[in-house]
Amino acid sequence: MKWVSVLLVCLVTTCVYGQSDQEKFKELLKKAEAGDADAQYNLGASYAKGEGVTKDEVEAVKWFRKAADQGDVDAQYILAHCYFTGQGVTKDSVEAVKWFRKSAYQGDADAQYSLAHCYFHGEGVTKDEVEAVKWFRKAADQGFAKAQYNLAHSYFTGQGVTKDEVEAVKWFRKSAYQGNAKAQTGLGVCYGTGIGVSKDYETGYMWYLLAGAQGSELARKNAGIVEKGLTKEQRLNGQKRAREWQAAFDKAKEAKGN
Repeated sequence: MKWVSVLLVCLVTTCVYGQSDQEKFKELLKKAEAGDADAQYNLGASYAKGEGVTKDEVEAVKWFRKAADQGDVDAQYILAHCYFTGQGVTKDSVEAVKWFRKSAYQGDADAQYSLAHCYFHGEGVTKDEVEAVKWFRKAADQGFAKAQYNLAHSYFTGQGVTKDEVEAVKWFRKSAYQGNAKAQTGLGVCYGTGIGVSKDYETGYMWYLLAGAQGSELARKNAGIVEKGLTKEQRLNGQKRAREWQAAFDKAKEAKGN
């Protein structure tokens, strides 16, 4: 979920402040009270994180709601998240779904993923795996790694969509290449069993090593099992490929400033 976006907004707000935090906060408050949606969202973020003002989650929700009512997509998502988790407001899954939906229809990938999650688990809405897959796909098409994994899993198991192992591998791969450990484990399973892709123990081993390095106990266990059936050359090559893949991934991530 995108609660981190509040952190980003707070950083922006802090930069917008400057001379006197108190003076800048007053300016922000004045704009928010005048109906400026961006200011309302930033003010909500300031209260949520205690930037320039005493932290107050209830007051944060108040301002997020004002911005959300004006159609601010980020405010709608954050307000939904507040209702979903009970931060600054009484927990209400139905109300959360309402706001997730508003944000999702505006194309917000986090909201689309969250709405899919609600449909898949029946939280705040009647359980509907087909509808869940619809929203997982929308977020996945925007490059959202968790949604890509969930879409892959749906194709793998046939939940909410016709089972399609080749399509499952396609989405496992997209998510795995973004560093998602669950997707890397899933890809390892596919390569190790020949599901949706030609069987390749060495490549499966590589993906298990990558997921295991992120803390996946299942991947570590599977890597240990696969390792016993590999030749020394396959084992060393799989380890080398994993190191090289991770190094390239880390370098690309650093270049993007993440």
